[in-house]
Amino acid sequence: MPVDSAAISGASPVSPAPVAPAAPPLRQSAFGMPVGALLPRLREERGLTQQQLADRLYVTRQAVSRWERGETRPGIDMIKLIAAVLDVPVTLLMEMPPEGAFCQSCGMYLTRDEDRARAADGTPSDEWCAWCVKEDGSYAADCTMEEMIEFCAPMMAQANDVSPDDAVSLMGVVLPQLKRWRAE
Repeated sequence: MPVDSAAISGASPVSPAPVAPAAPPLRQSAFGMPVGALLPRLREERGLTQQQLADRLYVTRQAVSRWERGETRPGIDMIKLIAAVLDVPVTLLMEMPPEGAFCQSCGMYLTRDEDRARAADGTPSDEWCAWCVKEDGSYAADCTMEEMIEFCAPMMAQANDVSPDDAVSLMGVVLPQLKRWRAE
């Protein structure tokens, strides 16, 4: 049986060294499967090792490992490259909500009823935000997709704690998938 020398000498026991608090979890999207859970599945379905994927992305195997474990997240430009390498739609890796959960003009998440456009009878829209579509169903602003991105990117950057460049890049990927811009 081990002897407790502190108890024998009357000294108070030595406290263990303080443990550093765990890092806060990374903010994850409320929609879709996190890229960390999706990436290993997509990689394995294509018969790739972490090293092979890393080589195709011009990153280290450790970077791929950290993404897959959810320790870090690839930036928007890297997500675009991953989508191209794995031959999947970039919106799959962006954890986009299902169609209808975001405005089909500006891409804003429609999480609150007051943000949704209204039909003439007052019914909230499942596809359009109050800033993009009027009650008569017409667009509130006649603009190009590039003008929409220029206008919305600063607000998106602020609301989602991303850089303005990342917001522009993200919107450049997402907006062409939306109903308003598919016809262009």
